[in-house]
Amino acid sequence: MNKLSLLFIVLLTFYSCEDVIDIQVPQAAPKLVIEASINWFSETLGNEQVIKLTQSAPYFNDSIPPANNAIVTISDSANNQFIFTEDNTSGLYKNNSFIPVLNEEYTLNITYNNEEYTATETLTSVTPIDYIEQKNDGGFSGDDIEIKAYYTDPENIENFYFYEFITDISVLPTLEVYEDEFFDGNQIFAFFTEEDLEAGDILTIRNYGISEQCFDYMSILLQQSDQAGGGPFQVQPATVRGNCINVTNPDNFPLGYFRLSQAHEVSYIVE
Repeated sequence: MNKLSLLFIVLLTFYSCEDVIDIQVPQAAPKLVIEASINWFSETLGNEQVIKLTQSAPYFNDSIPPANNAIVTISDSANNQFIFTEDNTSGLYKNNSFIPVLNEEYTLNITYNNEEYTATETLTSVTPIDYIEQKNDGGFSGDDIEIKAYYTDPENIENFYFYEFITDISVLPTLEVYEDEFFDGNQIFAFFTEEDLEAGDILTIRNYGISEQCFDYMSILLQQSDQAGGGPFQVQPATVRGNCINVTNPDNFPLGYFRLSQAHEVSYIVE
C-alpha cells in the first residue's frame, strides 16, 4: 500500500467518525415583552410617543418576533385616554396626541392574545445637565478619555436618575442609574469612559427622571448584565420582573417596564 492510499484511508476514518450533535435547548412558551418608555424631552411637546411590543424568543433565534394586533392605551387621572396604533406589523404602537404632565399618574393597558396586561407609573421630573467636563489622562493606562456630566440635585427631594450615553463607536449605549441618598441638594456628576473614544467623536448624553421602583428595577438589570459580561439586552442570569402584570393569568407575567420620564439631551463633541 503506497503512502497516498494510506493517507486517504486515515482521512476517511476521521471523517466518518464525525457526528452532528443537535443540541436540544429547553424552550418556554413565548412571553409578551413590553418596552413602554414615555419620554418628555425638553423643548418638545412630548405628544409623539411609541411603545414597542415583542415576544420572547428561543436563544438561537436570529430575530425577535413582534407582538401584533394588540390593543394599547394609556390613561391619566383626568380620564384622558391615549390610543396607540400599530405601525403596520412592526410591533411599534404609536400615538401623536399624548399629554405629558409632571407628577401625573398614568396607567398602561394592553390586550394581547385575549389576556389583559396593566401597569401604573408617575411621570417623573429631572434636573438638567449643568456642564460637561473632559479628562484625557484617565483609566489604568493614563490615556483614556473620561467624561463627567455635572448636574445639581434638588434639595430635600428624593430623586433618582437614569443616564444614557450614546456614541457612534458602540452598538449599544452605556446605561447608568443614580440616586441622591449621599449628595442631596449638591452638584454631582454622571460618569462615562470608553477606551476607543477619540477627539471629534460625538457623544449624546440623555438624562431621565425615574421613580424609585424603576431605579430598583434598572439597578438589578444592570448589575446582572455586568456579572454576565454583556449588555442589558443580553440573556440575564435570572428573570427580572418589571412593573407590568398580567391580570388575566398572573403566572404568564410579561417582561419589560412601563416608565414615564422628563428628559434632557446634550450633544458633546469630544475634544
